[in-house]
Amino acid sequence: MAKVKKKLTAAQKRARKKAKAERQKKYMWIFINGKQVRVKRPPTIDGMDVDEYIRNNADPIWLHQNEMWEYIKTDDDE
Repeated sequence: MAKVKKKLTAAQKRARKKAKAERQKKYMWIFINGKQVRVKRPPTIDGMDVDEYIRNNADPIWLHQNEMWEYIKTDDDE
């Protein structure tokens, strides 16, 4: 005979839904060698990639202090 499943309580449903949402924020699914694999999401700031955020918001002095000379805009780049 088949075992009868118990239904989850409202508190259990909320906890399960919250845990799922937390996992989705932390991990993403990608395909590697034809298999679906869960990997950590890359870090973001306000939804933008960290490098893109730095390129858009950093001033030339900060970029120079942190040795990111390739991101400094010059007259030749424009």
